[in-house]
Amino acid sequence: MKSRMESPAIIMPDVSQALQALGKALFASAEKTAIPSRTLFLSYLRASQINGDSVCVELHSRNALAAGETTERLLAVAAWRETEHFNDAERAALALSESVTRLSDREDPVPDKIFNEAARHFDEAALATLIAGIATANLWNRFNVSTRQIASVPAGK
Repeated sequence: MKSRMESPAIIMPDVSQALQALGKALFASAEKTAIPSRTLFLSYLRASQINGDSVCVELHSRNALAAGETTERLLAVAAWRETEHFNDAERAALALSESVTRLSDREDPVPDKIFNEAARHFDEAALATLIAGIATANLWNRFNVSTRQIASVPAGK
């Protein structure tokens, strides 16, 4: 398998720098608003799974592990509704991630039920951070999927 071209983020270094700064701002906001980084990584992982972005699936899985996430929970993210591995706030974040990622799949892309459940667990600043993070993950997914970026997992790991 071969990429179609370099990632747009590589070709346009100013864009890459801006996105890196955005990522740092999101995690700073998450810390300030008490969103666990693991929750962000789970949300980003779920968006990347839906979008078929192997680069980001690998990246967010590794980052989540480094942040203390368990392998069992990472393996269960794709089937989060059918497992007891996640608490109510994490479930709300995963549901929101799915809705924000699948905007064209239904007439009301982010139903009140999903939004209100997320708002029940996250205050406005935390919810803004979560939404901006999910949107950013989706942007990276679109860069990687459209150009067929390849996850570079070393052999035997």
